Amino acid sequence: MNTFQKRTAIRIAAVSILLASLASPIAWFVARESAEESIVSLAIEESGRLLHHYDAINLSGPDAKAHAALAAKTISGGLFDIAEIYNSEGGKLAESLTREGAQVESSVPKHGAPRYTAASYESLKLAGDIWVLRVFVPLRDSAIDMSLPITGYFEGVRVVPTWQKDQIFANSLSAALMVGLASLFCGAVLYPVVVHLSADNERKAREVLDSHISMMEALGRAIAKRDSDTGAHNYRVAWIAASIAERMGITGSAMQALIAGSFLHDVGKIGIPDAILLKPGRLDDAEFVTMRTHVAQGEEIVTGMGWLDGANAVVAAHHEKWNGAGYPRRLAGEDIPLPARIFAVADVFDALCSRRPYKEPMGFDAAMAILEKDTGTHFDPAVMAVFRPMARKTFDRLANSSEADARQLLEDRVRQHFEM
Repeated sequence: MNTFQKRTAIRIAAVSILLASLASPIAWFVARESAEESIVSLAIEESGRLLHHYDAINLSGPDAKAHAALAAKTISGGLFDIAEIYNSEGGKLAESLTREGAQVESSVPKHGAPRYTAASYESLKLAGDIWVLRVFVPLRDSAIDMSLPITGYFEGVRVVPTWQKDQIFANSLSAALMVGLASLFCGAVLYPVVVHLSADNERKAREVLDSHISMMEALGRAIAKRDSDTGAHNYRVAWIAASIAERMGITGSAMQALIAGSFLHDVGKIGIPDAILLKPGRLDDAEFVTMRTHVAQGEEIVTGMGWLDGANAVVAAHHEKWNGAGYPRRLAGEDIPLPARIFAVADVFDALCSRRPYKEPMGFDAAMAILEKDTGTHFDPAVMAVFRPMARKTFDRLANSSEADARQLLEDRVRQHFEM
């Protein structure tokens, strides 16, 4: 299992556990409420049947009290432990209690004359862990037509027996466990799906990245072939710049942009005529003006190319100097983008230490003497402070390296910083 899969597994497990911990109490509550409502519904239905049976619905006649007493006594021996029947004015006509009802009657909250128009109930926890359900039912001649006048009121209290409490607890616990297990199961099912989709997405992203890097290399090699007949310089300067940037803490997209910009720094030379680009001797003033346009042409090439937009910082400013004497914008100091300041050190160091058609490679001490002399004028002193301790190792690593060696060095950096 790789890092991504471990991270995905941990996150899905965490979410699944969180869902289970949230959903299980809700399932418990819903199951308990449902059990209560089922008990109350059954009790109301049964009491209504008995009230109709004993003619204790219309409680305004001379026999209303007797009918109410008989109905209350019968009801209290069934689903209710306390049964109270009131007339339409709220006067109590009858009350009947079982032994359990008598024990809890004093603990049940009192209330005034009933005036409610719809059936309801309340769940009460009394002292001694006694659980009671109390129902309030307005009486009408029809259980369906709620527009009929209220003829009386029935109130009942059921002391929930231990066996029923245990049953409700077991059912609620089963519902909570089922919901919790379902949440965990969903997480387990989702994991391979997410991993598969992520792996497929990563594969496609790498294919796109590979094509981008191939395009970058093609552009870099194209100009290198025209300019110096070798692409090694592009690979080396990009590797040196990335090595400096690593020590400066640059990562992510900023590092990717630096590598791309370093590799493509001279891409604008594609637009320079061969007569100037390949001229063996010194350029005259007019030719030098034309040569300088490669910076602007390079900007045009990389701008608007999606991920290569980040290369613009190096391409546009790789000929600027710390003291403002560079071109094309004569930027100075920290106005020069940091990637371009890093690249400037890498570019000049490699140019001095490399063999070119018109010169032999310079030794390490001579090359560093030039860089030290130009620190504060051409080069950013802060970048030089980072490069100075690593310069010797860099020189030794690149000495007599081939283009293939340089390409491998840069490829390692690309794979590291482009997360390939």
